[in-house]
Amino acid sequence: MRNMIAALAGALFGTGLYLSGMTDTQKVQGFLDFFGSWDPTLAFVMGGAILPMAVAWAMTRTRRPVTGGDFPARPDARLDRKLIIGAVLFGAGWGLVGLCPGPALASLGFGGLGGIIFLIAMLAGMMIAPKARRILDTPRTAG
Repeated sequence: MRNMIAALAGALFGTGLYLSGMTDTQKVQGFLDFFGSWDPTLAFVMGGAILPMAVAWAMTRTRRPVTGGDFPARPDARLDRKLIIGAVLFGAGWGLVGLCPGPALASLGFGGLGGIIFLIAMLAGMMIAPKARRILDTPRTAG
C-alpha cells in the first residue's frame, strides 16, 4: 500500500512538473533571467505549490500518516554555513542547467543526453556531499 501511494504521488508530481514547464530548461532559465527576458510564469507554479503545502503542514500537527510512522519534523530555521553553501550550489546548478532534482528525474524519458549528464553529476554530488559535510563540520584551529 505504501509503495503504491508513493508511486502514485511520484507520478502525479512528475506530471505536474512536466505540465507546468518545470522540466523545460529554457523556461526555467528564462524565469531566472531577471535582467534579460524574464519569464515570470514559474512564479505561479511555485506559489501554487507553496500554498497547498503550507496548509498540508498545518494539518499534520494533529494527524498521523495513513501508511504509518510519523510526519517528518520541521526543519531547523537557523541559517548556518551548510544551508547557505547548499543553497548557493543548488541555485548555481539550477541557473546554469535549468534543472533541479525533481524535474531532472521527470525529464529522463525525454530530456536527452543533457538530462542524463545532469543526473550523473547530481548523483556524484550526492556521493561527495557527506565528505564535504564532515569537512565543514570539523572545527578549525588557528595555527
